[in-house]
Amino acid sequence: MRRIKCKTRDDWKKRVEEIGFGFHSMGDVYWDETAYYSFNMSQVEVLEQATQELFDRCLDAVQHVIDHKLYSLFHIPEQYIPLIEQSWNDDLPSIYGRFDFAYDGVNPPKMLEFNADTPTSLFEASVVQWFWLEDIQRGADQFNSIHEKLIAYWKYLKDYLHKGPLYFCCLKDNEEDLTTVEYLRDCAIQAGLETEFIYLEDIGWDSETQSFVDMECRPIPNLFKLYPWEWLINEEFGKHILTSATKTIWIEPAWKILLSSKAILPILWKLFPDHPNLLPAYFESTPFKYDFVKKPIYSREGENVTIVKMQQVLAQTYGNYGEEGYIFQQYNPLPEFEYNYTVVGSWVIGCEPAGVGIRESKSLITDNLSRFVPHIIS
Repeated sequence: MRRIKCKTRDDWKKRVEEIGFGFHSMGDVYWDETAYYSFNMSQVEVLEQATQELFDRCLDAVQHVIDHKLYSLFHIPEQYIPLIEQSWNDDLPSIYGRFDFAYDGVNPPKMLEFNADTPTSLFEASVVQWFWLEDIQRGADQFNSIHEKLIAYWKYLKDYLHKGPLYFCCLKDNEEDLTTVEYLRDCAIQAGLETEFIYLEDIGWDSETQSFVDMECRPIPNLFKLYPWEWLINEEFGKHILTSATKTIWIEPAWKILLSSKAILPILWKLFPDHPNLLPAYFESTPFKYDFVKKPIYSREGENVTIVKMQQVLAQTYGNYGEEGYIFQQYNPLPEFEYNYTVVGSWVIGCEPAGVGIRESKSLITDNLSRFVPHIIS
């Protein structure tokens, strides 16, 4: 695994905007093609195997939480437990997730967390870096079958959905979320599904039929939402989900709240201690004498994270998370390439590894403005 500097395309902004990538410069530089990461096939196989292995272990962990009623560790309101269990027992459709790995190409990938509910950077990983590759080294390869797997899995899920359209939704005034949702919708259309788009704020509730409706008062039978479950269940809107549980299929399903929470990390470590792809994690800091990372049970975009090394705060971010508590994970330094700290995001589509996207930052803590850098299989 190497970081290789390269020349940007002269018209790169025009090129990425032509494919619908409008947020390429958020935070000054987000899409960064001044360099790329090079993997060999054996490294790709290591990432692929680790992704499949950890996804399978995560499913084991969900079953463990449900079997042993460990919901209090996740601070889930009691009234939503039947919804989670029903979605799990009914095997309701799940489309995607992204593992974040610390990986240097030499040592085993270490799971930092699993973005299982509303993972971002999908469009960048699937489409933007592929078009970059076609322009820079046509005929070269990437670890990237995300697009093909998305279409194939939407086709597979078609028979599991209620009759009627599949609605896609996100919040208004968020270009990144809208781009991701419209990309997923386009894949569903290519798979032959009937689709509609609606902003989350425009979803209505019909008290007479006890169902969610669109702006024309039509029932919503299937709904993909780019909005976290932990937010939904703590809002007035969320109580209607319980009433309409059999009328609307939600993607991602309610059981994904367990995997999107950092609380799953100590459970994974307890179930699979010394697993080569896991880091020790606990609900208290006492097992760690010197080095650990303190993470909120629920958080987004690297907020409210503290890195402690030799009992000193090495790095810290602030934000609006932490009310539910924290977990503590062994500090595993991110690999450093030319003063850039790198995280490998490894995608699961359906139940299969599908490709990677690389984020890098000058900071030890990856956040929403960390740069996305493409990759090549050499």
